[in-house]
Amino acid sequence: MAGRIRREDVEAVRERARIEEIVGAHVTLKPAGVGSLKGLCPFHDERSPSFHVRPHVGRYHCFGCGEGGDVISFVQKVDGLGFTEAVEYLAGRVGIQLRYEEGGAPRPGEEPGKRRRLVEAHAVAEQFYREQLVSPGAAAGRAFLAERGFDRGAAEQFGVGFAPQGWDGLLRHLRGRGFTEAELLASGLVSQGQRGIYDRFRGRLVWPIREVTGETIGFGARRLFEEDPGPKYLNTPETPLYRKSHVLYGLDLAKREMQREKRVVVVEGYTDVMAMHLSGVGTAVATCGTAFGSDHARVVRRLIGDSGGSGGVQLASGTSVGGEIIFTFDGDEAGRKAALRAFGEDQTFSAQTFVAVEPSGQDPCELRQSRGPDAVRALVAARRPLYAFVIQSTLAAYDLATAEGRVGALRAAAPVVAGIRDAALRPEYTRLLAGWLGMEDVEPVRRAVAQASRGGAPADRGQRRLDERTTSDAAPAPVRMPVPDRRDPVAQVERTALEVVLQQPLLVPEQFDELAADAFAAPAYRAVHEAIRAAGGLAVARPLSTPDDATGWVGAVIEEAAEPVRALVTELAVAPLPEDRPEAIADYARGVVVRLVEMGFTRHIAELRGRLQRMDADADPAAYSAAFAELVAVEGRRRTLRESA
Repeated sequence: MAGRIRREDVEAVRERARIEEIVGAHVTLKPAGVGSLKGLCPFHDERSPSFHVRPHVGRYHCFGCGEGGDVISFVQKVDGLGFTEAVEYLAGRVGIQLRYEEGGAPRPGEEPGKRRRLVEAHAVAEQFYREQLVSPGAAAGRAFLAERGFDRGAAEQFGVGFAPQGWDGLLRHLRGRGFTEAELLASGLVSQGQRGIYDRFRGRLVWPIREVTGETIGFGARRLFEEDPGPKYLNTPETPLYRKSHVLYGLDLAKREMQREKRVVVVEGYTDVMAMHLSGVGTAVATCGTAFGSDHARVVRRLIGDSGGSGGVQLASGTSVGGEIIFTFDGDEAGRKAALRAFGEDQTFSAQTFVAVEPSGQDPCELRQSRGPDAVRALVAARRPLYAFVIQSTLAAYDLATAEGRVGALRAAAPVVAGIRDAALRPEYTRLLAGWLGMEDVEPVRRAVAQASRGGAPADRGQRRLDERTTSDAAPAPVRMPVPDRRDPVAQVERTALEVVLQQPLLVPEQFDELAADAFAAPAYRAVHEAIRAAGGLAVARPLSTPDDATGWVGAVIEEAAEPVRALVTELAVAPLPEDRPEAIADYARGVVVRLVEMGFTRHIAELRGRLQRMDADADPAAYSAAFAELVAVEGRRRTLRESA
């Protein structure tokens, strides 16, 4: 592990990095007396310049807001970087090779100067793609943008380009600029095949993905042609520059507004970012092919000034002292699940955290097209607290008109309220939960939340108390789904079926993928089943697995699971199976899943028989005949299943 940067190297960076050039990239500086430059402060709103820079002493100071420091602290503040990151960035600009204590290296696995070469390669590639967008071969790309309401000016503003359909257009261009094959492979701009290397992006619209400093480190590419066999969106692979868990598209464009407004709006795609910015929401960013995670949270926190304390304070104006993060998801089931996953990450924020979901299911790009920029801004303004959204989404799975439904909903929602790290918010959401359940007496809800808080072993309770005192960089305490009683025979069948599906997907019969969304009676196991279905079921599990390794498959399920469910998925994936004989495991797996499927048929048959008993065959013979035919068909499927078992 790399140690601290040597002090003499830090001093060399301070000396060589001219503060007027670094600041001048963000602020228009004008002479303001001998040895002084002045401009509008980048850290607060002002009409008269009070931000001063003195190059000969290498310092800046704003007499309006009090911000001041040297060139390193300026980069830290304006780009939201840590000290080491800021020094490394400046060292790269001025050509200083940093040395680290204890024999560390500037970046693990990377020789000196390599990062700068990769950044240069991406800069050349970005310019190449942008030039190609106006070529005859890019007509499909220009049409794609036009259909979504983006003109040439918008494409230039966001650096959108086009990767030509040939196999080596960019490759030949980069070779002509002196880049070696090793550098190109390390950059992720090309791929290695049996016949050599070739362009990674071909026949696609491309967006440059930049670091907060503005350096392009990767690309996101959208498929345009039907003959393209690749995924709809293809991103740069993991490289020494590009780590998808750390980058946010549009961050370089949004950082100033984020700092000024103390707010960030997280959307789901490149065109959504464009639509937000063009509609006046200049704080919008998007993740790049992954869920919003703790590393993204740290980047955002530094920019919006979130200290990671106990909770933002909402002012009368609607602005939160700790800052705001707003997740804007599509209004469909996938968007709902994404919002639920974000609940876990919210525990790392002291900012007020919200969800903005368009009721009709339109994403920001579609909303801008159909209803204009005002509707996009209104969507953000109509945000809802994330905690309330998660609790109400949990309640939506239950029939609150029945006593059984209300009890089940309380049991499911109480752990969510108990999992809110900010102790000051828990009592308020306890009262809100009682109201949403239609319960006048808050005391039963308070007891349920308290019981959920006490759940687990004494060591777990001690850890939870410790977690509430941790700093902002600590991982959030997981919110766990309540697990059904192991003595319940139905729940036990459901559990063992999920265990074999996660652990031995190659041995599971195909009937599992035919199970309906309501095949699982226990809410916790139903949530795991939903994650399995969202991950693609056995059709995806089998290509991702071998007899000895289902790591990729379990990871795919966890990626789709809501935060409270992820711990349960892990538990099921490692739980010992009752059958441990290698020669018998296949029969066991089949038997367990067949039993679950048969239970579903039996439940369906009982429902159909009950329906037939309530129907009047003389009053509506057609409906009665249809229900009877369905009963016969389901009974036949159950009989066939039993005979094949």
